[in-house]
Amino acid sequence: MAGASLLEDLLEEEQGDMTDWNLPVAFVKKRHSEKIEGSKAVTQSWRMKDRMKTVSVALVLCLNVGVDPPDVVKTTPCARLECWIDPLSMSPQKALESIGANLQKQYENWQPRARYKQSLDPTVDEVKKLCTSLRRNAKEERVLFHYNGHGVPRPTVNGEIWVFNKNYTQYIPLSIYDLQTWMGSPSIFVYDCSNAGIIVKSFKQFALQREQELEVAAINPNHPLAQMPLPPSMKNCIQLAACEATELLPMNPDLPADLFTSCLTTPIKIALRWFCMQRSAKLVPGVTLDLIEKIPGRLNDRRTPLGELNWIFTAITDTIAWNVLPRDLFQKLFRQDLLVASLFRNFLLAERIMRSYNCTPVSSPRLPPTYMHAMWQAWDLAVDICLSQLPTIIEEGTAFRHSPFFAEQLTAFQVWLTMGVENRNPPEQLPIVLQVLLSQVHRLRALDLLGRFLDLGPWAVSLALSVGIFPYVLKLLQSSARELRPLLVFIWAKILAVDSSCQADLVKDNGHKYFLSVLADPYMPAEHRTMAAFILAVIVNNYNTGQEACLQGNLIAICLEQLNDPHPLLRQWVAICLGRIWQNFDAARWCGVRDIAHEKLYSLLSDPIPEVRCSAVFALGTFVGNSAERTDHSTTIDHNVAMMLAQLINDGSPVVRKELVVAFSHLVIQYESNFCTVALQFMEEEKNYPLPSPASVIEPGNFTPVRDGPATPRLRSVSSYGNIRAATSVRNLNKSLQNLNLNEETGGSNPFSPGYLSTSSSASSTLGSPDNDEYILSFETIDKMRRVSSYSSLNSLIGVSFNSVYTQIWRVLLHLAADPFPEVSDLAMKVLNNTAYKATVNARPQRILDSTNLTQSAPASPTSKGTHIHQVGGSPPIPSTSSSSLTNDVSKQTGPRDISAVPRPGAGATGGPQYTPHSHQFSRTRKMFDKGPDQTVEDSEDGVGHKSFMSTTMQTGFCDWSAKYFAQPVMKIPEEHDVESLVRKEREWRFLRNGRVRKRAGWIIEKDDGAIRVWKNFADLEKNPEMVTAWQGLSDMLPTTRGAGMVVDWEQETGLLMTSGDVRIIRIWDTDRETKVQDIPTGADSCVTSLSCDSTRSLIVSGLGDGSVRIYDRRMAPSECRVMTYREHAAWVVKTYLQKSPEGNIITVSVNGDVRFFDPRMPESVNVIQTVKGLTALDFHPQANLYACGSMNQFIAVYNASGDVISNIKYYDGFMGQRIGAISCLAFHPYWPHLAVGSNDYYMSIYSAEKRIR
Repeated sequence: MAGASLLEDLLEEEQGDMTDWNLPVAFVKKRHSEKIEGSKAVTQSWRMKDRMKTVSVALVLCLNVGVDPPDVVKTTPCARLECWIDPLSMSPQKALESIGANLQKQYENWQPRARYKQSLDPTVDEVKKLCTSLRRNAKEERVLFHYNGHGVPRPTVNGEIWVFNKNYTQYIPLSIYDLQTWMGSPSIFVYDCSNAGIIVKSFKQFALQREQELEVAAINPNHPLAQMPLPPSMKNCIQLAACEATELLPMNPDLPADLFTSCLTTPIKIALRWFCMQRSAKLVPGVTLDLIEKIPGRLNDRRTPLGELNWIFTAITDTIAWNVLPRDLFQKLFRQDLLVASLFRNFLLAERIMRSYNCTPVSSPRLPPTYMHAMWQAWDLAVDICLSQLPTIIEEGTAFRHSPFFAEQLTAFQVWLTMGVENRNPPEQLPIVLQVLLSQVHRLRALDLLGRFLDLGPWAVSLALSVGIFPYVLKLLQSSARELRPLLVFIWAKILAVDSSCQADLVKDNGHKYFLSVLADPYMPAEHRTMAAFILAVIVNNYNTGQEACLQGNLIAICLEQLNDPHPLLRQWVAICLGRIWQNFDAARWCGVRDIAHEKLYSLLSDPIPEVRCSAVFALGTFVGNSAERTDHSTTIDHNVAMMLAQLINDGSPVVRKELVVAFSHLVIQYESNFCTVALQFMEEEKNYPLPSPASVIEPGNFTPVRDGPATPRLRSVSSYGNIRAATSVRNLNKSLQNLNLNEETGGSNPFSPGYLSTSSSASSTLGSPDNDEYILSFETIDKMRRVSSYSSLNSLIGVSFNSVYTQIWRVLLHLAADPFPEVSDLAMKVLNNTAYKATVNARPQRILDSTNLTQSAPASPTSKGTHIHQVGGSPPIPSTSSSSLTNDVSKQTGPRDISAVPRPGAGATGGPQYTPHSHQFSRTRKMFDKGPDQTVEDSEDGVGHKSFMSTTMQTGFCDWSAKYFAQPVMKIPEEHDVESLVRKEREWRFLRNGRVRKRAGWIIEKDDGAIRVWKNFADLEKNPEMVTAWQGLSDMLPTTRGAGMVVDWEQETGLLMTSGDVRIIRIWDTDRETKVQDIPTGADSCVTSLSCDSTRSLIVSGLGDGSVRIYDRRMAPSECRVMTYREHAAWVVKTYLQKSPEGNIITVSVNGDVRFFDPRMPESVNVIQTVKGLTALDFHPQANLYACGSMNQFIAVYNASGDVISNIKYYDGFMGQRIGAISCLAFHPYWPHLAVGSNDYYMSIYSAEKRIR
């Protein structure tokens, strides 16, 4: 709490000034901080792949009623009851048959559909016949073998149990090995006899012996064992034994003789009887053994006392097992087979009861001890509460009061959810919540708590699924109760966000109809309809059956009705849902066409929320990407959609632009031949439309060689891209170029040639390509194509001819390939190169060879050996073969052989004939497939293996990333609002550190090509700088002999970014929405050199290259927003500064050194201060009334507000310090008296008013 008190003290000192604390933080949305990809698929183990049934049961009773075995000395009196029948109360044969019948009934309570066979006092042959018969009928399912050996000797250490001979004169041993052979696998064995643990040990030894025999037979086919039938594996066998190998069964006369069997088959009856035998039972007056036989109700009716006790017992034993057992063992024993699960739940009771009589039941697989688990106390309490009501219920007929057990357990679960830290053990009540879903009384509360638990994260969903929640919540979808709808929608959204494979289960059970009704219900809150839209989007995702079912359920019309809902997340998921239902499903697409779905989606392309725009692009992309045959009508629709999407070329969000590339890739695949034709046109026209080389004519307004850094050199155009929607004539459309140069020598080149500036192929390059050398079209080639398309008269026509749509989209892709965000440009490069590759492979060589520049192509010899071509200084190489032989050679190739005409990546020369011309306009520094000049293609077959750049399923991962929202906690307090969170503590620390300035800033870099890039971690020594976002701030930069490039100003209070420069507008971007807010015309023919804004007054001040200073009020219409123009400066305005206060002045300075102070309300300056001539940089201190000037004449002057020189800096510190260089930039610290200076001699200096301590 020390941090909190410090914060309060500081706020008191600053008189409660919370302005800075409440400032919005920009570029911190999840789309900025996370990689746009889905969660890593986690294999879900909850779904039992090998679910089984116990279909056959062998009941083997060796009782020999009336004759005790010789090796057991029984007490007097002794336990007599077998299956709750006293065998001495009737004739031996009748007793045996009654006991057998009773045992079968007891098992049938747990598995009524199994096939039961009794074998009473059998011989070895009878047991063999029984077991082999049951196994034959059961096939691969499970068989149960129940053995009661109370009338025969104890098992032997040799692995034998006892049966009888035909005359009952002898006990005959039966080997467990033989029993294994007859029973096979999978099987479950129950042994109710003394020393039963011996059988378990012998069984394991024989099973191991069988495994060894199997291994021997597999290794040596000649071994005698290999000639015999293979013995069955015993791996899937389960055993339950009444006691350890050295223990005798209890003989207490108050207990049944088959106590173990009673626990397994009649658990409630024996549990109540055992409870009454405990001392604590005396605390419950009036309860006797006779009374508990009269408990009213049925086991399967939860509303009756007996049924409720059975329900509670099931919940408690399930909970104990889930909390104690390893997850995989719990799944195998308690979720795989209903009968096995029941027997093991009852086995936990057997362990508790029999241990109290010094008997330890044994199981294989062995379970951890559970008899002391705390949940048994809850059972004792439930029994106590029930039995205490018995006397009055039976004698007076009073109503039964239901147990508070489930309500109390839900409260315990709620306490776990409410209290404690996140990283802790899971709640032990989770299986009880599952049981409570069966109760209508507690169902609403249970679903609410379950939803809160699932909201904790994917781990909670996986836990709930492993407990077995799935069939319960699936069944509840049949409920018509409206109050359950929000809860079930929330729970299913959580489940599907973690395990989308449940889509098939939902459709199979018609569960999709439930969510269709929720989505169509206008009275449902938007957040619940959003979850329903997400669920339906999962149901139709790459699942044709789901698509068909939802199409019949009218999903498209329901979604279209809600496209303009005020809730942005609903708009996003409705659009994604539409995109997925018609993805590769033509019936849904035509349904969308009939409902003009594509036109209704257009409105979302200008949505203020980037994620909504992105989802609309996704939906339209899959709409045009359908693989069905096209009619003229559908082609027209595709063209319209394409041109609408093209408007997003300069969208402020890279997420949207990435999805835009993928949408266009669908279109390119759909109309591949058309785009290949366009690609060839662009390739052919390049040599006929040369551009001036930037090496010979470097004009700042046209080409600006810029380096992003050592790893990311780029050549970028500053010329206008033009109106992307404008069309042009066919003749002008062909005025574009391509530079497909496949055989060039890496070597000396003019340092300003495009090749020189694009030599990077590292993963960190601007293109983001793993290996740019594999591209047919290099970046500089695409950049030239983009520039030429700008030079062509592209904006001369208003209408759009469909013949030019493919050309327009190709131009859009060229522009996106030069996108400032690496992932966008990389995707676009893949699309362009894939098309270029296919175009060059499939083209007829004569079409290209008709070119006038044929002599400059460099075909290889007709042999499979490639010829090395060397190009120096742009001079054409000498052809090694005639054009006629080349043409004939190429035309002979058919089918896949054509691919060999394009070299595979890594080839230094072409394998087979090469027919594609290359340019000689520039001396290039890199071959497109540059792996060294000395490599040759030894075998032309290798050329067939060219890498495909683009798969037909190109994706951005946006939809899967969006789905992560539902997998993560949505009820949790956001970290920025949680006072205990790390994010909040960090922010408090920064607030305390900086006083009134938060300095965890992003670094905005604007470039002269109009691109804006935002970086983070740039000052963190422990982290690498990361690009947060990037976009084209200005797309219409004008060529000029002296340009300002691009200038920006940032408004923290509103998150607005003002941009201008060599343009005739001031463009305002909303960085929160990543959209352009407005364009303000400057009204001048000169470039904007400086910007300054004030959010409180909505004013923008711009300084211009012609010396004018213009003030704009952005609240007014564009034609009226220029409210003042000052023309007092006679030269280029270096800096404008608008003081941030209601009465703040405007301070401006020009290169002539005249500093002028303006009051926005006055038509003339209120003060003028003359400083130095040749001014190149200036900055104002926002707090200290100081300003510093930097001059090209190599000095810095610091002035106060009155114009007095405070300091002159001409030399660097130190003895004989050298003269500083011409000043290029300077900046004050926002609060400290520190000045940072950059100069043309590559020095950066920081000066302070405080004396430096040496």
